[in-house]
Amino acid sequence: MSKYWYDYCPDGVESRFEMLVFDRQNQPFLPLTVHYHDCIGRISKSSALSYVQCLLPFFTWLDQFSNFQGKQVKWDDSPDIIRIAVEDYLMNEMACKVREKDTFRFVNRTNKSPNTVNRFLSALKSFYKSLIRLKQYNHSNPLIDSYAILNDYKSHTEGVRKDKPRMPAEAGTENATPHRRLTDSYFKLINEEWQPEIISDIYLPYQVYQAGKKVNWSLREVVIARMLFETGARASEVIELTIGDYHSRKSFQEASTFNKGSHGKRVKFIRFSKDTVKLLIRYINTERKQYDKLHRNFDALPNEVPIFLTVIGTPLSYEAWYYHWDRAMKECEIKLNPHKTRHWFVTTRLREIYNTSKTEAEIAQRKNELIRYIKWSNKDTIIVYEHYFDEERHFEAHNQMLENMKKREGEYLKQMKNKRIKKPELKVLEDIKQIEIDQEILELLDGMEE
Repeated sequence: MSKYWYDYCPDGVESRFEMLVFDRQNQPFLPLTVHYHDCIGRISKSSALSYVQCLLPFFTWLDQFSNFQGKQVKWDDSPDIIRIAVEDYLMNEMACKVREKDTFRFVNRTNKSPNTVNRFLSALKSFYKSLIRLKQYNHSNPLIDSYAILNDYKSHTEGVRKDKPRMPAEAGTENATPHRRLTDSYFKLINEEWQPEIISDIYLPYQVYQAGKKVNWSLREVVIARMLFETGARASEVIELTIGDYHSRKSFQEASTFNKGSHGKRVKFIRFSKDTVKLLIRYINTERKQYDKLHRNFDALPNEVPIFLTVIGTPLSYEAWYYHWDRAMKECEIKLNPHKTRHWFVTTRLREIYNTSKTEAEIAQRKNELIRYIKWSNKDTIIVYEHYFDEERHFEAHNQMLENMKKREGEYLKQMKNKRIKKPELKVLEDIKQIEIDQEILELLDGMEE
């Protein structure tokens, strides 16, 4: 089945577009192409690419299966028609439940829905914002609920006196308006709090390495993949490392790097294995040296140059690297977004913390060390992972209890067979004052009598 797809401009070809999107007839599809390039500068290239990747299946579906009053829906139809098409897509292709509410729609994910529903809605909203800004879509944004904005504005400006505006806050005569972010989306995703993924497959890195081997990854791709799993860093934080980042740390197993929101400022470090260090140095002195325009080895490289290069000697970008990652995952049928390596790292580190720490104080200290290393902006993120391990520890303890019950059942049946079991005797205390019982346990016992 033919699909919408994209490709980068070949080397040596002059074009105002660094990437082109093509439709099902393999013809350039300019709306998505210009949207991608309009996003660059406003958001990162990786985010812009992520938006395009989320929208490709939707435009493919729009060509093949969309229908409004017997006609195929076009991307530049009126907002009402676009909204009907999007609602059909959410329900039939993304397995969502869509419910009408006033002037907008509530969207609920089901257990069959992909994790990309929110990103898809954000991407489509961004797409129409771009096309409106570029004067290529001559309507209001279908993904924005203009009535919600108007009603919210009215509620913030109308006072308690009929037909009178609100009094100023300093007057103290009217309740303050709540400070909240205005939600203008026509499709509002509910019950959609972000949750980190718990990836507990201990063999995942080695499956990825084998996938890379199958498609003949270069040493560069091998080093980057190993760094992702060993450091917990985001892909861009590894890909954009410089020689100076590596020189800046005392340990040869570490490198300084930036963090999300630090705007390139080096605010943290990453640490990797001795084996990866050997592969990194080998890459720099062989493969990278080959593509470096001055053919320099590690000792001759200045601090400002990037560690990872393309085959034409330019700094490696996320998009260029992702092509190799994606090809390996598809070849081996592994559904793995690069960011999931970060979740795998945190899950693995926490498991080691719980398994090797001897006291709760040691667990708490080592978790704080992990939080500082990973540089989470919200420290509460770790709570979700902790919940997973609390459940895991409960399952282990419960399984041990069940094993003990099974063992005792065997002992009991053996004694019954040998007729050596005694009638159980229950000793009842006449006066509860004979023993000391914790107050919480007393309350529990009282509750059991009801």
